[in-house]
Amino acid sequence: MEILDEAESEARRLFSLPAGQKLMALRSPAGATGYGLARISPFFNKNMWHEGFTVMGSPIDHARKLWPDDFQRFCDVIEDYQKKMKELAITLMHLILKSLDLSEEEISKVVSSGGASTALQLNSYPFCPDPSRVMGLAPHTDTSLLTILYQSTIDGLQIFKNGVGWVLVSPTTGSLVVNVGDFLHILSNSQFPNVIHRVVLKENQQRLSLAYFYSPPVDFHVSPLAMNSATNPLYRSVSVREYVDIKARNLEKALSFIRI
Repeated sequence: MEILDEAESEARRLFSLPAGQKLMALRSPAGATGYGLARISPFFNKNMWHEGFTVMGSPIDHARKLWPDDFQRFCDVIEDYQKKMKELAITLMHLILKSLDLSEEEISKVVSSGGASTALQLNSYPFCPDPSRVMGLAPHTDTSLLTILYQSTIDGLQIFKNGVGWVLVSPTTGSLVVNVGDFLHILSNSQFPNVIHRVVLKENQQRLSLAYFYSPPVDFHVSPLAMNSATNPLYRSVSVREYVDIKARNLEKALSFIRI
């Protein structure tokens, strides 16, 4: 709980900075880290009332632009948070893949503490005077194997359940939410289906969350592994790099492009 509280505090400190100061750490057009809008924004005609800050590894370069004389605490907390989340992600992946009766050799090909591609996304959904005119975060699935989400104390996260519709996932003290991403969906041959989720806004409250994405390295080839003799693969083998490119152009239709 201490590291969760510290990370939330640092995220709040970042997003409370004046807009001009935050823009000093603006993500470059071709870049993956820094301050900016959600990557999925161009797919939707309604603006998202959301600001994010993405970290991959050390945040020191961007942190120095935000706090030229006071950046070390932010870096220490965020790096520690990423380390703890990576350890948790590896543990979860081992448990999930063992439940699919995969061999240790197959599991070790997927789960590598050194080769994984990871990212931490700090999210802020500020007070909005008219939520009907915007959206928080549009419906989407994560591209990762899994995403570990800390969502503080404010409601907003919803998941879509077939036959039910949108269901609120309320924060619970001391808990983390684990979303199944596209790559685990493919690896498990849809036994662990990816999760469509969105964020809805609160009229008079700011909402903060921290999302840690755990994925295979970009040159890794993902294909269905969890099958028995009576099942056929639903998807062709695809490299992480190729799938990310497909999703960047097609978003929610990406899986259909690799379906057999």
